[in-house]
Amino acid sequence: MTTQSTTAQPYLVVEDLKVRFTTEDGVVRAVDGVSFELPRGRTLGIVGESGSGKSVTSMAVMGLHARGKRTEIAGKILVNGKNIVTMTDEETRKMRGNDMAMVFQDPLSALHPFYTIGRQITTAYKVHHPRASKEDARKRAIEMLDRVGIPEPHRRVDQYPHEFSGGMRQRAMIAMALVNNPALLIADEPTTALDVTVQAQILDLLTDLQKEFNSAIIMITHDLGVISQIADEVLVMYAGRVAEHGSIEQVMRSAQHPYAWGLLESIPSLHGDPEEDLKPIKGNPPSLINVPSGCAFHPRCPYRMMNPGPCDLEVPQLLAISQPGHSVACHLPEDRRVAIYTNEVSEVGVAQ
Repeated sequence: MTTQSTTAQPYLVVEDLKVRFTTEDGVVRAVDGVSFELPRGRTLGIVGESGSGKSVTSMAVMGLHARGKRTEIAGKILVNGKNIVTMTDEETRKMRGNDMAMVFQDPLSALHPFYTIGRQITTAYKVHHPRASKEDARKRAIEMLDRVGIPEPHRRVDQYPHEFSGGMRQRAMIAMALVNNPALLIADEPTTALDVTVQAQILDLLTDLQKEFNSAIIMITHDLGVISQIADEVLVMYAGRVAEHGSIEQVMRSAQHPYAWGLLESIPSLHGDPEEDLKPIKGNPPSLINVPSGCAFHPRCPYRMMNPGPCDLEVPQLLAISQPGHSVACHLPEDRRVAIYTNEVSEVGVAQ
């Protein structure tokens, strides 16, 4: 988690973002009214289960959704003051790599198997530096491989992706993403397939690089444990909407949404009973074609009967609560949520 000072003007502004896909089965409301801001030097963690809309949001920011009749994108995505939503594909392509870049979950799929790591990095570099010589581009590739901690970069630069370990491939992806010093870096589940030791190394690397380049970082994951190690703020998403938004301290220590409580309870603890089972969230994420009425989480929420009526009828708005910078979309009154979180509410009357 960075402690670097932030600029007054957010580098990324997302306002009421909606992303919908038309399929044979119906309209998929993948993102439904998401808003947030992110200045340089800060890290925003977006967390949620599969299908919550976090990856679709990141791809919209990068302008990666195929435009057409089957894809509808509405709202604003301002990157350094430029609206991605209204740009042409060519205009957005020019911003990728220079203004914003992305690290994907599976580097083996993202990297081209037929080209060396060095060639792929130099190609990304020359897109924005067309006058750079082959020697200068190669020197830059070696410099970046060394910067992300790959040993013997002069030799590794001529190797192919299959010759790298999983952790090294992820480092190479980060080197490629940062070769043009982008101000915004989006990391989509970058540590999911890595073991715990390598995962910690990658998170430390991202933190160090952020301090060096003063980048804004979006970290997308389903794991609040990962978020707690790197993020300044957390956006909890469910069924395409924001359930909770606050600082890392607010969400980790005093979460207010029942869905966030479920995510926190599913994190293994080093201090708990090793024989105790983890507590998964009951039920399954909803279909984004047939989203439940009212609060989308209400069919899985064990506290819905404490406030009968609005939970299954009205969509809760994301509203600020008493803690500055902390907002929650839940029909339960704040004092009731605080009481539940601190175990002061009896389980009598709670829906099973």
